[in-house]
Amino acid sequence: MPDALSITASSVDPGLLTLPWSTTLADWPTSNIVYLPKGISRHLVRFANLSGRVVAIKETTEAMARREYDMLGNLDRLDVPCVQRIAVIAGRTDAAGDPLPAALVTAHLKFSLPYRALFTQVLRPDTATRLVDALAALLVRLHNVGFFWGDVSLSNTLFRRDAGAFAAYLVDAETGELHETGLTPGQRAHDLDVARTNIAGEIMDLEAGGRLEGGVDAVAIADGIVSSYHALWAALTDKESFRADEAWRLTERVQRLNELGFDIGEMAIKTTADGTRVSIQPKVVDAGHHQRRLIRLTGLDVEENQARRLLNDLDEFRVRISRLGDDEEMVAHEWLTRVFEPVVKAIPWDLRSKLEPAEVFHQVLEHRWYMSQARGRSVPLAEVLSSYIDDVLRHRRDEATLMGPPTETVSIPVITASMSAVDEDDEIDWRDLV
Repeated sequence: MPDALSITASSVDPGLLTLPWSTTLADWPTSNIVYLPKGISRHLVRFANLSGRVVAIKETTEAMARREYDMLGNLDRLDVPCVQRIAVIAGRTDAAGDPLPAALVTAHLKFSLPYRALFTQVLRPDTATRLVDALAALLVRLHNVGFFWGDVSLSNTLFRRDAGAFAAYLVDAETGELHETGLTPGQRAHDLDVARTNIAGEIMDLEAGGRLEGGVDAVAIADGIVSSYHALWAALTDKESFRADEAWRLTERVQRLNELGFDIGEMAIKTTADGTRVSIQPKVVDAGHHQRRLIRLTGLDVEENQARRLLNDLDEFRVRISRLGDDEEMVAHEWLTRVFEPVVKAIPWDLRSKLEPAEVFHQVLEHRWYMSQARGRSVPLAEVLSSYIDDVLRHRRDEATLMGPPTETVSIPVITASMSAVDEDDEIDWRDLV
């Protein structure tokens, strides 16, 4: 290995030293490559095995690799949904001593997919709308912390299923800028205009390839990010005025933001000189309201809509067992051990890479609702779970192991979804599935 090789990482994985850095990424042997679907990129990007996990490797200039590495670290500290940085590899040379591009290494986000992999044959309008809404929510979160993206697109985003919706994660940060004083309206408008233009082009590209359902208007879909973004941004930042005797409006504003999945960290409150009117405006707003509550109660770290769904079931469980007066943490532990964990453990081992556990649980609840509606009565969860596994889950594709385009040579080990405290031989007491 060349002495000039330089690795920058917050915690170095020894496996980085064993990868074939003296070979251009396009010529890496199939023994190192993992074939997963990827979005369109101006740089060469490939997935590889690293110490039992999957990483994405992008060849670029050293300056751009280091800049993006630093930016991903800053975004991670700001708790913005983005891929996790691993390392920058510089000083690469081939066997003849000729220089090779630097490489940025990031962790592959499990159960995430590029937008093109989220449909089998054609993109339906409702799926396209949910993708655009997820991207709008991500853009609002980025702008809220002062991040100017500069190249907003579906291709620069990864999506994870989130209880009937999608959660979006930033993948490409090389054009981004972080402004501590916040963004100007012009900067936000520029990002939004770029997003609209890029999305329209990406949807039209699908249409040209026959992968768009008939009658879908690509421009209308792209316009959707503008309306979705403005509605959410207004809910987070608009100034509101009301009479002093309408103090309940303050609580209502907080609850409205909580329902959208945000917490208010700081609120500006002003009164008129005569004290008759009050104006309020959120100053610091943090995403992840339901996620934080679920983590506090159960330790489960899931997407925001999944957290909302699981919390609703937890609250219903509390009512069903008549434990309203008990400590919330105690009831949450009982729900976790009697309801959530038995469902997760009941999933056959060979199906656990289909969907992540929280999404499986959400879909089981949905399946129970449909079965109960069809039969006109409540169906026991054990019966619902058996039906869901055989009739739904078994026929889904594996989203933790989804292969790349069929034109590529496939050579990939089995990658299973991580399951906390689940053993293959665990026995399930079906009486616990209340």
